Order: sequence, then structure tokens, then C-alpha cells
Amino acid sequence: MMGEFNGVVIIDKPPDVTSAGVVALLKRLLRVRKIGHAGTLDPFATGVLVCCVNQATRLARFFLRGKKKYEAVLRLGIEMDTQDATGDVIRTSADTDFSENRLKGVFRKFLGESLQRPPVHSALKHNGVRLYKLARQGKPVQKPERKIQISSIEILDIQSPDLRFEVECSAGTYIRTLCSDVGAVLGCGAHLKELRRLESSGFNLAEALTLDEVDDLVASGTFGDHIVSMADALRGMPAVSAGSGLKEKIRFGKKLTISDFPSERDGLPDGFVGIVDEDKQLCAVLEINNVLNQYKYCCVIKN
Repeated sequence: MMGEFNGVVIIDKPPDVTSAGVVALLKRLLRVRKIGHAGTLDPFATGVLVCCVNQATRLARFFLRGKKKYEAVLRLGIEMDTQDATGDVIRTSADTDFSENRLKGVFRKFLGESLQRPPVHSALKHNGVRLYKLARQGKPVQKPERKIQISSIEILDIQSPDLRFEVECSAGTYIRTLCSDVGAVLGCGAHLKELRRLESSGFNLAEALTLDEVDDLVASGTFGDHIVSMADALRGMPAVSAGSGLKEKIRFGKKLTISDFPSERDGLPDGFVGIVDEDKQLCAVLEINNVLNQYKYCCVIKN
């Protein structure tokens, strides 16, 4: 039965649908009650949306931390209240003729670690209410600046007033705010015209399915071949094998010590560690602190 699946499915989100809307459609297609996504895409945006099915929803927190890669189109000379093409124009400028060297120099200014102010039109909450809802009511709330990291940024094409670029960044980076900030440095204003997520938490478009493809796979009974197991989904997280004894202790949430991992002669790494059984099924995720000799349960998966 479809409802028995536990794992991650990567969706190539279409435009003009919310991330929550994609989840609702998946629930109907897969006939499951529990699905969640790990990282919102704005309705107009497309690309990689990591969706967690059934027990895998307990892993969403680890995907939310992962790096993201986007391809975007920035339009110079038009500043929008939402910082993207869905809003209202608040300022225009005809002075958008910049040399390629000038544009590349401005983009390089945003490389590395910096502070970014989240847009007032965003899905962040203030007293339980989404910021975009407050902004639409004429009660905008500005959240404080947050630390972000841009590890790479490259202009791919210049067709003034549009610039196509690719950026790899930390979770929580707003590409529309980046576009607005580029426009501010240039002095002409700018906004995000198009956005496509290429990668998220190690998953990429090559692995993604369209909703129509999911529908076809469900109809053919082969959808299970395209769901990523929970153990395989935790990319970049160290994994440790558990024998029957350790698996039983984990099942009942018993306290763990280094003696429970005799095969790990050099000890376990600090941070998050996945525990997998002999069948390569995820049993649990632990948070390790060797200094304090702590082995904290983050989640236990029932197999």
C-alpha cells in the first residue's frame, strides 16, 4: 500500500503553486496522511522541493540546515515592495547600462559571510502570524538581520535589464533580498524576476520528479523505486552500523555510551550521527558530544 512508504521524494515544483499546495497534492497521489516539505519555495519559484513521507518527516529538521543552489534572473531598474515580480512597483530607474566588469564586481561584494535583513513579505512569523499577511494589512514587521553565507555567485548571462546568475548559499538566504541589495549598490534598484532551485541539502534536479511523473509512477506501481530511503537521504551525515543489541537499546530509548559502539575504535564524531541496522535501514539519529560523553537521541525510527 502507498501509505506504508517511509522516505524522501524530490519534487520539481511547478510555478504558481505554493509549497504547501505541492504537499497537499502529494498526499492525495500517494494516499498518505503525513508528508512535509523541508524548505519553502515561493509560489512563482520552481525546482527542488524536498518532501518527507511518513516517518521521514522526523528528518526534515536536518534538511532545513543544508546548503541551497539557485539559478535566478534579476531585473535592473525596477524596485518592488516584495523584492520580486509579484509585488507593486515603488521606484524605477532608466540608468541600467553597466559594464560587465562593474556588474561582476558588485556581485563579488556579496561573497562570503554577511548579515541579511529578511524581507517584510516573507513566510517568517511574528506572534504566530506570517509576515506577508501583516504586510498586506499595512502592518509590516521587519525582522532583525541574520547571518548568511554565500559560497559562490556567478553571472551566467547579461541581457540588460536582465541578469541571469547562479548562487550557492546557506539555508535562510533570501535571493530576492540579494537582488534588491545588488540594485541598491548599483543605485538603480532591482528585483527578482525568476527563481529556480537547483539543489537543496545534497538533492538536485536530476533526482526530481514532476507531479505528473509521480502520478504516472503511482499508476504503474513503481513509485517505490523512486523514493529515497531515510538512511540514504541523510547525505553528508556520518553513519554507524548497529547490531541487534544496540538496535534493541535504541528501540527502547535506553542510555547509550561509547561501549555500545565497539567497532568505532577511534570514537564517534561530534555532531549528528545516523545509526543504521544490518539491512541499511535507519534506526535513529544521535547527537554526539564527546567532551560531555553525551549520546542524545534526536529521533528514533520504528522499523
